[in-house]
Amino acid sequence: MDADLSSASTRLARSIQAVELTRLRARPGGAGPADPAGGLRAADLARVRDLVDLLRRLMFPGFFDPEPIRESQLDAHVHRLVDQAAAILRREVLALLRYPRRGGADASAEPPAEFADRVVRTFLNRLVHVREMLALDVQAAYDGDPAAEHTDEIILCYPGLEAIFSHRVAHELYTLGVPVLPRLIAELAHSRTGIDIHPGAQIGESFFIDHGSGTVIGETSVIGRLVKIYQGVTLGARSFPKDERGRAIRGIKRHPTIGDRVNIYAGAVILGGDTVIGDDCVIAGGVFVTSSVPPGHVVQQPRADLTLRPNAAARPSAARGAPPSARPSPAPAPPPHPPADAAHAPSLSWLGDGAGI
Repeated sequence: MDADLSSASTRLARSIQAVELTRLRARPGGAGPADPAGGLRAADLARVRDLVDLLRRLMFPGFFDPEPIRESQLDAHVHRLVDQAAAILRREVLALLRYPRRGGADASAEPPAEFADRVVRTFLNRLVHVREMLALDVQAAYDGDPAAEHTDEIILCYPGLEAIFSHRVAHELYTLGVPVLPRLIAELAHSRTGIDIHPGAQIGESFFIDHGSGTVIGETSVIGRLVKIYQGVTLGARSFPKDERGRAIRGIKRHPTIGDRVNIYAGAVILGGDTVIGDDCVIAGGVFVTSSVPPGHVVQQPRADLTLRPNAAARPSAARGAPPSARPSPAPAPPPHPPADAAHAPSLSWLGDGAGI
């Protein structure tokens, strides 16, 4: 090796040894069954991607498989994929048990191998429920988007469905107390779709995210049934209570609760753990909500008054050379904005399906 490269390598190795914050932390209690040498090993990201792909093929048979699947082959196909997914999941759960399990000291008392085996069994048995929920999500997307030609298009093309598939898988692992892996699955979907859903969020059936880019759903969000949201929506925290050392306190409700049959249009921001949006509400595009809304209400900001004037740069030679009678007349001024009092409530006709897109 060149002397300069050798020097750079040596200095970099010393830096890695000296700055522990940016190297993998040691496993508590020493080496474990998946890490007998106590080396630098946590998640295998390539294997996690393989796990997600296997689960997607199980949830949507035939859509993402490299070869056609005949009906007579379905049982063998599913058994093969389940075996592969179980082996990867067990290996990655064991590797990530260097981190505390969700659920506190009682959860961490179970031996690692027993915990991993229980997670694999329980998770794979929950996939029937996950498939049922995803079928309702697919139907909700088709019912809610007139641009969709059929449900196959939803499964193949819609980033919102990819994000909710990853979330429903990650949420099951999250509720089983698995550390880090649910977040890795969520972030893989985030990087592909631009939709950021924390695996802790509780999301009801028939959920539809249309377009989706820039959508953020925080850890303690609770979302009801038949909810439809658009791109750029944030369900976030209003503030972070701090402990005596100035660190954010964890484990408290920080994000809003959304009722059933709520539509949230593009760019809306809803903040706060005590903020509840009631059933059958409509949250218009671009609004900022930090307090609860009773059921059956529309939340909108006053519409901006638009000013129309001729564009001086448009076809300047024709405009300058035309006689006064042939020149375009100024556009009529827009009607005055109606007062917002109870006697003159503004028209909500513009809040038809798709408002805010």
